[in-house]
Amino acid sequence: MMTPMTNELGWMLDDVLKVPEARHAILLSADGMLRAHSADIGRDDADRLAAGLSGLQSISRSTAEFCGSQDAPWRQTLIEFAHGYVFLVAAGEGAYLAVSTGEDVDMEAVSYRMHKLVDRLGRELTSPARQDTGAPA
Repeated sequence: MMTPMTNELGWMLDDVLKVPEARHAILLSADGMLRAHSADIGRDDADRLAAGLSGLQSISRSTAEFCGSQDAPWRQTLIEFAHGYVFLVAAGEGAYLAVSTGEDVDMEAVSYRMHKLVDRLGRELTSPARQDTGAPA
């Protein structure tokens, strides 16, 4: 049985949103599971977006050879929409931090705050791979 997410790290994600035009923040695992979300986004929306952003990270990582090396580690993806951006960064082994913003955001300030948050939380943001906990077949 899976225990419900307590969102213990949610308050830390709110710190990234102090940049004007920053909207929402979520922390997700590589397999698309929501780890935490900022206060201004609902759990259901955050769950759905975590799954999509996990796939986006995987697709981004698969294009490393386009930058010259197939083995280059993925670090960040930026998506631009007509009315804003989505920033997605590596946040430790198997964990990613995503922030959505408006179109007039200071992109450098958001990126800086995201990386500072990742540095500050360190091991808390690490999502180890899931282990099989079931009985042998």
